[in-house]
Amino acid sequence: MTKQLEAALEELRPGLQADGITIEPDLFRPANFIKTATSNVRDSLILGGVLVVVVLFLFLFDLRTAAISCTAIPLSLLAATMVLERLGVTLNTMTLGGLAIAIGVVVDDAVIDVENIVRRLRENARSSQPRPFALVVLDATLEVRSAVVYATFAVILVVLPIMMLSGLTGRLFAPLGLAYALAVLASLAVALTVTPALAIALLPGHVPPRDPPVVRWARTAYELLLRRLAQRPRFVIAAASVCTIAGCAALPFFSGEFIPELNEGHFVAHVSAVPGTSLEQSLRIGARIADAVRQLPAVRSVAQRAGRAEQSSEDTWGPHYSEFEVDLQPGLSGDEADKTQVALRRIFAGFVGVSSSVMTFLTERIEETLSGYTAPVVINVFGNDLDVLDQKAQDIARVVGEVAGATDVQVQSPPGLPQLTIRLRKPDLERWGFDAVDVLDVIRTAYQGDVVGQTYEGNRVFDVITILDAASRKNISTIADLPLHSPRGFYVLLRQVADIYEVSGRYQIQHEGARRVQTVTTNVTGTDVPSFVRRAKALIAAKVQLPSGTYVQFAGTAEAQSRSQRDLVFNSLIAGVGVILLLSIVTRNWRNLMLILTNLPFAIVGGVLAVFVTGGLLSLGAMVGFVTLFGITLRNSILMIAHYEHLVEVEGMRWNLDAAIKGATDRLIPILMTSIVTGLGILPLAIGRGDPGREIQGPMAVVILGGLVSSMALNLLVLPTLALRYGSFEPARDEFERATVTAEPKAE
Repeated sequence: MTKQLEAALEELRPGLQADGITIEPDLFRPANFIKTATSNVRDSLILGGVLVVVVLFLFLFDLRTAAISCTAIPLSLLAATMVLERLGVTLNTMTLGGLAIAIGVVVDDAVIDVENIVRRLRENARSSQPRPFALVVLDATLEVRSAVVYATFAVILVVLPIMMLSGLTGRLFAPLGLAYALAVLASLAVALTVTPALAIALLPGHVPPRDPPVVRWARTAYELLLRRLAQRPRFVIAAASVCTIAGCAALPFFSGEFIPELNEGHFVAHVSAVPGTSLEQSLRIGARIADAVRQLPAVRSVAQRAGRAEQSSEDTWGPHYSEFEVDLQPGLSGDEADKTQVALRRIFAGFVGVSSSVMTFLTERIEETLSGYTAPVVINVFGNDLDVLDQKAQDIARVVGEVAGATDVQVQSPPGLPQLTIRLRKPDLERWGFDAVDVLDVIRTAYQGDVVGQTYEGNRVFDVITILDAASRKNISTIADLPLHSPRGFYVLLRQVADIYEVSGRYQIQHEGARRVQTVTTNVTGTDVPSFVRRAKALIAAKVQLPSGTYVQFAGTAEAQSRSQRDLVFNSLIAGVGVILLLSIVTRNWRNLMLILTNLPFAIVGGVLAVFVTGGLLSLGAMVGFVTLFGITLRNSILMIAHYEHLVEVEGMRWNLDAAIKGATDRLIPILMTSIVTGLGILPLAIGRGDPGREIQGPMAVVILGGLVSSMALNLLVLPTLALRYGSFEPARDEFERATVTAEPKAE
């Protein structure tokens, strides 16, 4: 759309220049941010894919097996993109972010399948009676099929709470969750069909006889470490418990954030002078402000919009109100943009008699969608008496200004608009024979105008308007000399039938839900919004006395964040029930089910540590990251427990330390590979979390990255120890054996 508009303006440019009109088409160009944001997320997606491929080649150390595994990446992402297109979902920063987060996960199923196929083929090659190649591939695929299918469904169930979010958060995160779920589901289909087919086609006669060097070294070191840890089970369990409790206990102490500041490279500054300020004066003040703002080295251009269009504007501001479009130099980092925002606020604060607010455009639109105002904290004062509302709003604004972090505190509809009151005197009207309505109609015609006819010029029609001349209308003192023609034929001055005096009035009376309301807004810097709101509520309750019938209500980001968090927790509980039911089908044993679930709280530890290292700010995106992390970490636990069950039930091993270590070493490489490729897949998002387009997905990636480290440690070090002590793995028995076992006690 922007390109088409600019092309149309370019066609108009010669004619406009001939009339002395200069066009500046890029004073505010949102397409710049869209292009930069999508490019950054796309680069993260590509870089993550490259890192994943490198790790796969390093671990598998074979071109054919690595190529089979890597095939899952383009096939899964393309399939997910095709479904998104059919559903009418665009490729934006959120859907691209969902695909970027899934880049490491989509290869997991294929890696697990390929690794098991190659391992079984090596064992078959060493066997005295080798089985047919295709049969070995089929059995190896079926061996992990159930675990892979159930693990994928568990991931999708965990992601469902994200897709079920409502309101603005749902519009933001649901496309991300949908893209992620579709990519994971497509990867399952690839692992069950394309991967074994490619293995049969490419691997005969080309299976490496030995494990890659990295794999041999990792298995040897891991087995030695696991045997040592198995001798100290109490220490391992105690250490894991302490870390888990510490991580969970730290969560409530983190600062909260709804949506991070978007690095758009453009600020919108709202400046309000005293009500009643003329348009000329607003422009004069604006010129001085623009000159000061242009001195900042990061500023590229400044444009002012003063007042409003009388008949075509949705805003109700008067001529005292202005908006400044402040465009920054391209390529500024997030830190530089933040410093520029602070400098802008300092400049506006230096102009006495004006109040201001500085925000980015998209952040402003989000705030306005949440509360109707372009500020993260909105305090509504409801009541019946307008004078009381004005007074209490001023008191609240003063108190809120004392809270640490408050900036750009504004009363949205302040009183003080100069008004001229004309009060007609009934006795004088009757003495001169005037009707009150006729007198008021004359005043309206004189100062507002009235259509008295039409004139024609070709095929165009123009209204003929009667109105007092401009010079007389601008001079308020001359209104008293307005001549009135009485029905009796006399001319009487307005002062002879009316009292004329100036008062202080309101240019706007706000209502919400049929209730009168006065609103105080404020931006927040240097602290998180939820804690700021808590302090503001306490201070208002202590210092502002509200009369009967007047009450305060908070709105804005803090309320939206609290509501979204409740929705996410509630939806997660429902999804948790579904996950438990699914896992009960997989394990068929409550003790093994609990072993899988122990991975979830331990995954929190790494996520919490990652949030702490990156500033201790727990945004809604980070909370969504925790939900996504639970789904990813469930996979490895399911695969480990399912392999233990396979060793005992199918291969007939006795459950002891050797079986636990063999099962763990068999799953070492798949768990290492899936965890590392998932981490590397989202690493570009985590590193560039402050860049345009990565502001929301960055905190998610940080949480997932940190949680993967701790959950991988649990799967590889703690879970085998727990499974050895508390797991329940028994050999499978046929129907005849079970009948015999149950019949013997009765015979005795």
